[in-house]
Amino acid sequence: AWWRAVSPHLLQSAPPFFLTTMPPYPKTILVTGAAGFIGMHVSRLLLEQGHDVWGIDDLNDYYDVNLKNSRLEELMKYPRFKFNKVNITNPQDIKQFFTDTKPEFVIHLAAQAGVRYSLINPQAYIQSNMVGFGNILEECRHHAVKHLVYASSSSVYGSNSKLPFSVDDSVDHPVSLYAASKKANEMMAHSYSHLYNLPTTGLRYFTVYGPWGRPDMSPWIFTESILSEKPINIFNNGQMKRDFTFINDIAEGTIKVLGHIPSAQSVNSSKPLTPGRSTAPFRIYNIGNHQPVDLMVFIEILERTLNKKAIKNFLPMQPGDVVATFADIEDLAHDIGFTPQTTLEQGIDHWVRWYKTYKKIA
Repeated sequence: AWWRAVSPHLLQSAPPFFLTTMPPYPKTILVTGAAGFIGMHVSRLLLEQGHDVWGIDDLNDYYDVNLKNSRLEELMKYPRFKFNKVNITNPQDIKQFFTDTKPEFVIHLAAQAGVRYSLINPQAYIQSNMVGFGNILEECRHHAVKHLVYASSSSVYGSNSKLPFSVDDSVDHPVSLYAASKKANEMMAHSYSHLYNLPTTGLRYFTVYGPWGRPDMSPWIFTESILSEKPINIFNNGQMKRDFTFINDIAEGTIKVLGHIPSAQSVNSSKPLTPGRSTAPFRIYNIGNHQPVDLMVFIEILERTLNKKAIKNFLPMQPGDVVATFADIEDLAHDIGFTPQTTLEQGIDHWVRWYKTYKKIA
């Protein structure tokens, strides 16, 4: 099952900075944040591929816990899935969990999400995204984890104006604490890769949407408001672009990356190191649709799919927001052989169908 996750062609053409010998079928893959939006989809796809999955989550109430429990109910249908309620900010609990389960691979998706919430509760981001990630790194180090894949974010590009965003771009100007915490994760991972030879790969996700999505994100907020004939808030007077990426593509890309373990590499000394190049077993990738869409176009497609017009409330730019996101995915396509395939129209149709089913709307 593990070999089926990566095609023989890709293995034969793997760049020299990857281990080309794949590991045996892993006894355990740990997915942190398994009750979350991305965590649930990644866990389910791993299970469908025949892997054993341990999921952990603290089930906090940042948004509806019932939704998180419903996601877990879907995962519990698979005999190979096991779940523990664990808070990653507690070092003793994380240490005990790793000691008991001995995961060979880790996909770290647990984090305090949301850009705007970081403006009012920064401590939550410091604890979960930085202290919690430090605990995960420590246990991966001490338990010889073969590959740690973790969620970064397109938010790290902050006030960058050059489009598309490349992993070789400097990301020194975050505009929210959430973004700063994600950049910190990348720096922390690099230090562990360099000092302890721990293979790590960070994934900068771009505007993820789809079934089982989050109630604090625009697709859910817009859909709920349009159907209930309430106004939707449109910031920067609608002058925004987003690289909307469907959740199935995110899950597939994440798992394909897991199968490509970075190794230490030599770097041409005549060329300076960049944020995307390192001698350590460390990589960073963008995962986005590589097709930025005007926010107003997104709303128009949603209106057509719902067969209902939105009541629009135009507002100025909000603190912590950015005008546009656009993923350069050349490295992902070259190294991993993966590019997202779902069009926005297809993705919104899947989203609306799920939302109506979940909400029991005829």
